[in-house]
Amino acid sequence: MSIDEQHERARFKGDDPDLIDLLIARWDIEKPDLNAEPLAILGRLHQAYMRYHKSAGRIMAEHGFNMATFDILVRLRTAGARYQMTVNELAKSGFVTPGGITQRVDRLVDSGHVIRVADENDSRKVHVVLTEQGKEAIDAIVVPHFANEELMLAGLSNDEQVQLALLLKKLLKTLSDLDSSSSV
Repeated sequence: MSIDEQHERARFKGDDPDLIDLLIARWDIEKPDLNAEPLAILGRLHQAYMRYHKSAGRIMAEHGFNMATFDILVRLRTAGARYQMTVNELAKSGFVTPGGITQRVDRLVDSGHVIRVADENDSRKVHVVLTEQGKEAIDAIVVPHFANEELMLAGLSNDEQVQLALLLKKLLKTLSDLDSSSSV
């Protein structure tokens, strides 16, 4: 089957086939017994994430951060009026190991955006606390960051955004359940 025929076959997925449609059509030709349809969702999620990461990463870099350190600042900024969490709390909320969090926190301590404070009741616990400099930095980044995210979603109506958010939430639950069952 020619590329044009594959293109035509992919049109059944919509009016304007994309790379994913063509890839699924090619798998249908190469291995007809293989169900490549999950690519229709997961392939597009991957492509969307890569574009999101690149675009958001530019904004972070303009402010001297990367996505990893931005994530820590966001978690602390939204943790309540004390703007603090333990390393373990940060690790659980970000799906990163405590060791990975420690490296990120070290960078933020060195730059003056966070400090470490020993727990008053348990000397084994250390809290990571957002400094005033860190608070100002995250407040400056979130404005262009959310404006950028809004621009990325401009092609979807409000109803479509709500529907997509609910479907992605459901997908994440399924993936989380799969992770939990496979780690037992």
